[in-house]
Amino acid sequence: MNKLVERLAKAEAIGPIFQGMRKPINDLSWGCSPEDIVNVVAITVLQAGEV
Repeated sequence: MNKLVERLAKAEAIGPIFQGMRKPINDLSWGCSPEDIVNVVAITVLQAGEV
């Protein structure tokens, strides 16, 4: 569903991004691109700084 919305909206979808956990944790799908990995890692790093 994420990729469908991304293509229809001509936007970049990043996620899923989990919130409210004790430590930052996010998920990548099997079909993700290297750019998806970089984006999710960047968000996870930012979440880790919110201690």
